Amino acid sequence: MPYTPILATLIYVLSADRGKVLMVHRNARADDAQLGKYNGLGGKLERDEDVYSGAARELREESGLEIDAMRLRGTISWPGFGRNGEDWFGFLFVVDAFRGEPPASNAEGELHWVALGDVPGLPLWDGDRHFLPLVFDDDPRPFHGVMPYRDGRMLDWRFSR
Repeated sequence: MPYTPILATLIYVLSADRGKVLMVHRNARADDAQLGKYNGLGGKLERDEDVYSGAARELREESGLEIDAMRLRGTISWPGFGRNGEDWFGFLFVVDAFRGEPPASNAEGELHWVALGDVPGLPLWDGDRHFLPLVFDDDPRPFHGVMPYRDGRMLDWRFSR
Protein backbone atom coordinates (compact mmCIF):
# COMPACT_ATOMS: atom_id res chain seq x y z
CA MET A 1 0.00 0.00 0.00
CA PRO A 2 1.45 3.43 -0.91
CA TYR A 3 2.33 5.87 1.83
CA THR A 4 -0.03 8.83 1.40
CA PRO A 5 0.40 11.04 4.48
CA ILE A 6 -1.14 14.42 5.16
CA LEU A 7 1.60 16.94 4.31
CA ALA A 8 2.13 19.77 6.75
CA THR A 9 4.51 22.50 7.85
CA LEU A 10 5.67 23.30 11.37
CA ILE A 11 7.29 26.70 11.77
CA TYR A 12 9.33 28.12 14.63
CA VAL A 13 9.85 31.89 14.46
CA LEU A 14 12.90 33.16 16.35
CA SER A 15 13.04 36.61 17.93
CA ALA A 16 15.64 39.05 16.58
CA ASP A 17 17.98 38.20 19.49
CA ARG A 18 17.44 34.45 18.83
CA GLY A 19 16.53 33.96 22.48
CA LYS A 20 12.78 33.42 22.08
CA VAL A 21 10.47 31.44 19.83
CA LEU A 22 6.89 32.25 18.86
CA MET A 23 4.53 29.47 19.92
CA VAL A 24 0.78 28.99 20.02
CA HIS A 25 -0.88 27.77 23.21
CA ARG A 26 -3.70 25.68 21.76
CA ASN A 27 -6.48 26.77 24.11
CA ALA A 28 -9.19 28.27 21.86
CA ARG A 29 -11.29 25.26 20.80
CA ALA A 30 -12.63 22.55 23.10
CA ASP A 31 -12.62 20.01 20.23
CA ASP A 32 -8.92 20.60 19.41
CA ALA A 33 -6.89 17.36 19.49
CA GLN A 34 -3.96 19.52 20.68
CA LEU A 35 -5.93 21.34 23.40
CA GLY A 36 -3.65 22.69 26.11
CA LYS A 37 -0.42 22.03 24.25
CA TYR A 38 2.13 24.54 22.98
CA ASN A 39 3.25 24.16 19.41
CA GLY A 40 4.94 25.93 16.56
CA LEU A 41 2.79 27.50 13.87
CA GLY A 42 1.83 25.86 10.60
CA GLY A 43 -0.61 23.43 9.12
CA LYS A 44 -1.61 21.37 6.12
CA LEU A 45 -0.27 22.02 2.65
CA GLU A 46 -2.79 22.75 -0.04
CA ARG A 47 -2.81 20.68 -3.21
CA ASP A 48 -1.45 23.41 -5.49
CA GLU A 49 1.35 24.88 -3.36
CA ASP A 50 5.00 24.08 -2.73
CA VAL A 51 6.20 23.55 0.83
CA TYR A 52 7.83 26.98 1.16
CA SER A 53 4.70 28.78 -0.08
CA GLY A 54 2.55 26.64 2.22
CA ALA A 55 4.70 27.53 5.22
CA ALA A 56 4.56 31.23 4.32
CA ARG A 57 0.76 31.08 3.90
CA GLU A 58 0.25 29.27 7.21
CA LEU A 59 2.51 31.70 9.07
CA ARG A 60 0.71 34.67 7.54
CA GLU A 61 -2.72 33.22 8.42
CA GLU A 62 -1.78 32.29 11.98
CA SER A 63 0.41 35.24 12.97
CA GLY A 64 0.23 37.97 10.31
CA LEU A 65 4.01 37.70 9.86
CA GLU A 66 5.80 37.80 6.50
CA ILE A 67 8.95 35.73 6.07
CA ASP A 68 12.26 37.37 5.13
CA ALA A 69 14.53 34.39 5.92
CA MET A 70 13.53 30.78 6.59
CA ARG A 71 15.53 27.54 6.81
CA LEU A 72 14.42 23.93 6.54
CA ARG A 73 15.55 22.24 9.77
CA GLY A 74 14.14 18.81 9.09
CA THR A 75 11.35 16.48 8.12
CA ILE A 76 9.41 14.03 10.24
CA SER A 77 7.15 11.17 9.23
CA TRP A 78 4.44 10.67 11.86
CA PRO A 79 2.67 7.38 11.01
CA GLY A 80 -0.58 7.08 12.98
CA PHE A 81 -0.44 10.62 14.36
CA GLY A 82 -3.89 11.80 13.27
CA ARG A 83 -6.96 11.70 15.47
CA ASN A 84 -8.20 8.68 13.50
CA GLY A 85 -4.77 7.16 12.93
CA GLU A 86 -3.93 9.16 9.80
CA ASP A 87 -0.29 9.42 8.80
CA TRP A 88 1.30 12.87 8.74
CA PHE A 89 4.55 14.11 7.19
CA GLY A 90 5.94 17.44 8.37
CA PHE A 91 8.48 19.92 7.06
CA LEU A 92 10.02 21.81 10.00
CA PHE A 93 11.30 25.33 9.47
CA VAL A 94 12.98 28.06 11.48
CA VAL A 95 12.23 31.66 10.54
CA ASP A 96 15.26 33.86 11.26
CA ALA A 97 13.89 37.15 9.91
CA PHE A 98 10.36 38.41 9.45
CA ARG A 99 8.21 41.51 9.09
CA GLY A 100 5.18 42.35 11.18
CA GLU A 101 3.95 41.96 14.73
CA PRO A 102 1.94 38.92 15.79
CA PRO A 103 -1.42 39.41 17.49
CA ALA A 104 -2.05 38.20 21.04
CA SER A 105 -4.06 35.24 19.74
CA ASN A 106 -5.45 33.47 16.69
CA ALA A 107 -8.26 30.97 16.05
CA GLU A 108 -6.25 28.18 17.72
CA GLY A 109 -5.14 29.98 20.86
CA GLU A 110 -2.81 32.51 22.44
CA LEU A 111 0.51 33.41 20.81
CA HIS A 112 3.50 33.69 23.13
CA TRP A 113 7.18 34.55 22.74
CA VAL A 114 8.79 31.82 24.85
CA ALA A 115 12.43 31.81 25.97
CA LEU A 116 14.15 28.85 24.27
CA GLY A 117 15.29 27.55 27.65
CA ASP A 118 11.69 27.48 28.89
CA VAL A 119 10.29 25.44 25.98
CA PRO A 120 11.04 21.98 27.48
CA GLY A 121 8.95 22.84 30.56
CA LEU A 122 5.81 23.62 28.54
CA PRO A 123 2.97 21.16 27.93
CA LEU A 124 4.10 19.74 24.57
CA TRP A 125 3.48 16.61 22.54
CA ASP A 126 5.78 13.95 24.02
CA GLY A 127 7.54 13.64 20.69
CA ASP A 128 8.37 17.35 20.52
CA ARG A 129 10.85 16.89 23.35
CA HIS A 130 12.84 14.58 21.08
CA PHE A 131 13.04 16.68 17.94
CA LEU A 132 12.98 20.28 19.22
CA PRO A 133 16.64 20.15 20.30
CA LEU A 134 17.47 19.31 16.67
CA VAL A 135 15.38 22.23 15.39
CA PHE A 136 17.33 24.71 17.51
CA ASP A 137 20.85 23.21 17.53
CA ASP A 138 23.83 24.69 15.67
CA ASP A 139 24.28 21.77 13.26
CA PRO A 140 23.50 23.22 9.81
CA ARG A 141 22.42 19.84 8.41
CA PRO A 142 18.70 19.13 8.36
CA PHE A 143 17.49 16.03 10.19
CA HIS A 144 14.99 13.49 8.86
CA GLY A 145 13.04 11.45 11.36
CA VAL A 146 10.32 8.88 11.84
CA MET A 147 8.08 9.07 14.91
CA PRO A 148 5.23 6.53 14.91
CA TYR A 149 2.17 7.26 17.06
CA ARG A 150 -0.70 5.13 18.27
CA ASP A 151 -3.73 6.44 20.17
CA GLY A 152 -2.10 9.85 20.65
CA ARG A 153 1.14 8.42 22.07
CA MET A 154 4.61 8.38 20.57
CA LEU A 155 5.92 4.83 20.11
CA ASP A 156 9.45 5.41 18.80
CA TRP A 157 11.85 8.02 17.47
CA ARG A 158 14.75 7.68 15.10
CA PHE A 159 16.44 10.17 12.81
CA SER A 160 19.39 10.69 10.53
CA ARG A 161 21.29 13.67 9.15
